[in-house]
Amino acid sequence: MFTDYVKITAKAGNGGNGAISFRREKYVAAGGPDGGDGGKGGDVYFQVDPNANTLIDFRYTKKFKAESGKNGEGANKYGKSGEDLIIYVPIGTVIKDAKTNRVLADLSHEGQKELVLKGGRGGKGNSHFATATRQAPRFAQDGEDGEEKELILELKLLADVGLIGFPNVGKSTFLSRTTSATPKIADYHFTTLEPNLGVVKTDYGDSFVIADIPGIIEGASEGTGLGLQFLRHIERTRLLLHVIDVSGSEGRNPVEDFKKINTELKKYSEKLSKRKQIIVANKIDILQDTKLYEELEKTAKKNNLEIFKISSATGEGVSELIKHISEILKVLPKEELLDYEEQKVYSLEDDDEITIIKEDDMYIVKGKPVERIMKRVNISDNESLYYFQKSLDELGVNQKLKAAGVQPGDIVKILDYELEWDE
Repeated sequence: MFTDYVKITAKAGNGGNGAISFRREKYVAAGGPDGGDGGKGGDVYFQVDPNANTLIDFRYTKKFKAESGKNGEGANKYGKSGEDLIIYVPIGTVIKDAKTNRVLADLSHEGQKELVLKGGRGGKGNSHFATATRQAPRFAQDGEDGEEKELILELKLLADVGLIGFPNVGKSTFLSRTTSATPKIADYHFTTLEPNLGVVKTDYGDSFVIADIPGIIEGASEGTGLGLQFLRHIERTRLLLHVIDVSGSEGRNPVEDFKKINTELKKYSEKLSKRKQIIVANKIDILQDTKLYEELEKTAKKNNLEIFKISSATGEGVSELIKHISEILKVLPKEELLDYEEQKVYSLEDDDEITIIKEDDMYIVKGKPVERIMKRVNISDNESLYYFQKSLDELGVNQKLKAAGVQPGDIVKILDYELEWDE
């Protein structure tokens, strides 16, 4: 089974908690703090597996989790960091955030490895919080949670040439004649239900990859049939071979077929509609009405496109077409593999902006920096709360609250905690 689209859940490891510990030492307050830091949580990486060609394994394993960091210990012993998790995927896999649809990674090169989810930082032990006036801090930081996301994995085939056209126009027959691929061939619609790849080897020692893309029909760009599912596979091809049945054996109009398929390409991607394209007039061995080919030839000329007459069944014109394709590919630049409105941007600090939202008499503070601190505070410990207040001041949260109009007695909410504002 060819699987090219899956959803999974992945989580980076949590950071270990810092330790609260005191050494036993004469004349040192409370023995002196010696709580060690927690270990860092493991990161989640995606890496290209050269032996994989489908996402089938992810249909059965949906959840992935990196190892969490260990807690710190006394005697300033640091917790062990969690092991990173490496998830292997086929070359051509695009990884998106399912919530925002933002591209996080595009694994399109051999050996490529990308960081997708960052592990949580380990919490600091109480030895970090000792000062001249606070010699025996009885608090430490909890570890940070690792990032967790629902991810979409999309596999986009990496081929030089993409075969497009309505069902039953001879694409599979062409692929079987020009490559060693053995696609299913029969005289009915939708014989091909999944993409097929084949390698063409020319008489001159050159080679290139052809992908037979099924299911592109009228309405494909809006999800009709299987078209939307497979349109992604021609995004990375350098050259499109538009195979059209000119025999009239099924009552089809070649010019109308040409227009309909190109309309779907344009609806799906403006850039894809401008991709280099060659019209392949197939089934000339059973051509009944020469006017059908002549009209298609006029359309090709009007659109400044090359047209080749072939018969996939008998082989007529095929070798000339293959030779021409090989020459074109030598000078045709490779497509940019990462072609999205928002290219890969990864940073743990992506959402570092702090905002204040007023709802009635409550001020809600949002932003990763303050939420990270809140998660690591022992709310029942006065010293920890003092450290928290100091951190809020350093982040500029107190100034933002005052600017928003907060008054003594008003409630300030951070995550699930509600605190009363006091000057």
